[in-house]
Amino acid sequence: MNNQLEEVKSLLAQLHLTTIHDTLDDQLAPAVQENLSCLEFLHRILKREAESRDDKSLSRRMRQAGFPEIKTIDEFDFGFQMSIDKRQVVQLMDMTWLEQAFNLIFIGPPGVGKSFLSIALGAQAVKLGYHVAFVTMDELIKILKTEAILVNSKRKLKQILASDLVIIDEVGFLPISRQEANMFFQLILNLYQKTSVIITSNKGFDEWIDFLGDPVITTAILDRLLHNSELFNMTGDSYRLKHRSTIFKDLKGGIGGHDQPGG
Repeated sequence: MNNQLEEVKSLLAQLHLTTIHDTLDDQLAPAVQENLSCLEFLHRILKREAESRDDKSLSRRMRQAGFPEIKTIDEFDFGFQMSIDKRQVVQLMDMTWLEQAFNLIFIGPPGVGKSFLSIALGAQAVKLGYHVAFVTMDELIKILKTEAILVNSKRKLKQILASDLVIIDEVGFLPISRQEANMFFQLILNLYQKTSVIITSNKGFDEWIDFLGDPVITTAILDRLLHNSELFNMTGDSYRLKHRSTIFKDLKGGIGGHDQPGG
């Protein structure tokens, strides 16, 4: 019996059925106690194997996406951010727009939730089986400039081009050169009508010329991004500033016990 069990484990290892291999001993006794048929037992262990593979695949795709942190729509404070319609955002969660290579563009000042929403949508896309790449504009420019000489940059660019959704965060925070703007245009051109793009930017479109540095390239980029796109103009106060933490929890009972800070 033991020899047969070890042979079965060996076969499971050869077939790369790792979850069944690692849990077989623990599953045999309950199967006997529950008087499971051969088919029922086979169904149980194969189902666990499939679930384990799905979980590992999800974790791998989440990791590969490169999110700075994971956010969900349920965590977003629509009561604080009134400039965006919750129903529209919830409707986006089914990802039908990805199938049509639609783009989403979130524009607004810092702290209003642009990056939060882009990550939440990206994470939902990963959960539904899509491949997602998240990158800041500054990181993207570095990748584009070094992909010919750095293996990591070449690998990251390949991942971006193979993704179903590319999220480019913080577009417009730093000006870029005309050469870099042309590289950015070439990327957008490669993604155009094949891959959905989410852009977050603190600049209105009339300001894009300022940081891209060339009106012709700017027009060409916006022409492709805005074709088949949904625009969200987000306004209001910064959520981070509104809910900022302070080291002075209780000023009256603060450092030194003074009612006011010293002169």
